[in-house]
Amino acid sequence: MIAKQPLQLLQKALRGKYAIGAFNVNNLELLQGIVRGAEAQRAPVILQTSEGAIEYAGMAELVAMMSTAAQRATVPCVIHLDHGKDLDVVRAAIKQGYTSVMYDGSSLSYDENVRNTAKVVRWARAAGVMVEAELGAIAGTEDLVSVEAREATYTIPEQALDFVERTGCDSLAIAIGTAHGAHKAAVTNIVLDIPRLKRIHALVQKTPLVLHGASSVPDELVGETRMYCSMLGDCQRLDGAQGIPDTQVRQAIANGVCKVNTDTDLRIAFTAAVRETIVEQKDVFDPRKLLAPARDAIQRIVTQRIAVFGSKGKG
Repeated sequence: MIAKQPLQLLQKALRGKYAIGAFNVNNLELLQGIVRGAEAQRAPVILQTSEGAIEYAGMAELVAMMSTAAQRATVPCVIHLDHGKDLDVVRAAIKQGYTSVMYDGSSLSYDENVRNTAKVVRWARAAGVMVEAELGAIAGTEDLVSVEAREATYTIPEQALDFVERTGCDSLAIAIGTAHGAHKAAVTNIVLDIPRLKRIHALVQKTPLVLHGASSVPDELVGETRMYCSMLGDCQRLDGAQGIPDTQVRQAIANGVCKVNTDTDLRIAFTAAVRETIVEQKDVFDPRKLLAPARDAIQRIVTQRIAVFGSKGKG
């Protein structure tokens, strides 16, 4: 079912101290794996597309796929625009049928971010669409989002309160030490700034907080991908890959985070499954048989993440 009032889902999660998983959709197999995983766990789910996915597959096509899947699903599904930096794309998404949009003005000056976010909120209110905003820049690279580590800034708690009050945004993505992509840090021990999160949550208690760049990047998935990469070509981009520990994500959820994004884990799982199929089943040329194992791998990842988020049975 399509969740017509996604803010209510986040507010319920906020009260219940669990998080709703937001998973990135780029094609049919990803979408099917995500929805099947959510249904198997009876968990609400957020189906989201980035500007990069829209460039690849088309906004109308993605919305049509997600809407159809959501209507048939037995759990609440939010249709969400992830990291909308282009105001024209955000406005088009509101008109196209997204039930939730994110405007990401985190790379702009504070005042410009406030002005643009408030503008998006006005557009969205007229259409009954939820608005997520971002304050503080999350390091890393993912699709069309790229932030150098030196440019990443943590969210200032007092500024978060001012931002929410001035923009009227429904939820807020914050920067507390996560990062986009498969390389979350150059060190082995990643520690999120939970004290900062607690201060933010204390100031904006009724505002659902969002964690981006929180994929776990499991060692076994990376190892499997590298093994099949070596048979098909180089895969040095995964050297040193590491994610956010589940214990850290759970701590964040206990302190006000009620939406957690996952994209990198899906990409690695999908790629590992496709590469394995190509290597192990050399006589297969039917694309459905090549991609079905990847769809199953996505479902497994979604199931695992839902367990971490505590949203099983909440749908």
